Amino acid sequence: MKNKRTFVIVIDSLGVGYEETSKNYGDEGANTLSHIFEATNGVYKIPNLQKLGICNLTSVKGNDPVDKPEAYILKLKESSNGKDTMTGHWEMMGVLTTQPFVTFTDTGFPKELVDELESKTGYKYIGNISASGTEIIKELGERQLQTKEMILYTSADSVLQIAANEELYGLDEIYRVCQIARDITMKDEWRVGRVIARPFIGKTADTFERTPNRHDYALSPTDVTTLDHLKENGYDVISIGKINDIFNTRGITKAIKSKSSHEGMLQTIDVAKSDFNGLCFTNLVDFDAKWGHRRNPEGYAKELVDFDSLLPELLNNLKEDDLLIITADHGNDPTWTGSDHTREMIPVLMYSNEFKETKDLGTMDSFATIGKTIADIYDVEQPKIGSSIRTKLK
Repeated sequence: MKNKRTFVIVIDSLGVGYEETSKNYGDEGANTLSHIFEATNGVYKIPNLQKLGICNLTSVKGNDPVDKPEAYILKLKESSNGKDTMTGHWEMMGVLTTQPFVTFTDTGFPKELVDELESKTGYKYIGNISASGTEIIKELGERQLQTKEMILYTSADSVLQIAANEELYGLDEIYRVCQIARDITMKDEWRVGRVIARPFIGKTADTFERTPNRHDYALSPTDVTTLDHLKENGYDVISIGKINDIFNTRGITKAIKSKSSHEGMLQTIDVAKSDFNGLCFTNLVDFDAKWGHRRNPEGYAKELVDFDSLLPELLNNLKEDDLLIITADHGNDPTWTGSDHTREMIPVLMYSNEFKETKDLGTMDSFATIGKTIADIYDVEQPKIGSSIRTKLK
């Protein structure tokens, strides 16, 4: 097959079960999709994903497998070391990560890092815990207005986040501080995937709200990706959501920010109504950030139902030779212990109006199967890892 337009939608953290390496991460037994529906007693329905075949990949209580999936379906194992957003997305587009990013979820950042940050930026830092961004602003925002200390926090991801009142400091100063933090955390022992500026406004805890001026200082992929090869060959690479940040702008021709997963889907539908030649790459982060990390299976299930309800409009706007790939980047089982991601296989649903022989393609060994197949379709240089399944799509 040869496509003019390809859509890749990452339902962030929708893993479909553990595999043999999961035990190395304490995740043997995790299954994000299956456990969401078990925990909610099968009351939620996802009929459109069901028709595509997602319920054939793992048990989804209340949603039976179908006799004939409308999409090619398969599961992919992760080859890289890690189970985070950047590792998963990078591997998807052809980059193998052997050194996992550092997390500070349980301990906060070490004194040596904080001391250097204070010395180089001229500010004291409060917080230094793993926290919800909105909650820590409510807790410490008024103190910041009084003392001008900056709020430092992390999460289950490999991130260093700095929350600062935009009206107090100004954006330029917040960004300067975060760039210094990025420089400091290039050391191997402190190497986080992203430093994130989290500006907010307001005068009291009940009026604080984050502004759209978030800025990510990410590491660039450690090798060239399918995105790079597409861009170099004149194809469009449209990113929606945090894709542009994950790849540190590399290989992107147009970046669209999203305020929510719902908006991200609407933006993807709008792109489907336009004319372009290449890839539209969407990340829907709320599944992970709002529900997985916060261990809320019902919220996760409802978000998936909302996605499912928008899926027919996207499918109705696909042209005859378009390709849609729905997948994930890791797991985040909301019934699991702690608040970290879970090392799981990811689902892949490949749909096109052209397909006549859709079926289950089994399990493959690398997320890079996605990027390698896309590179094969567009006849650009393929990643060094993964296997193309282009010839199986009929």
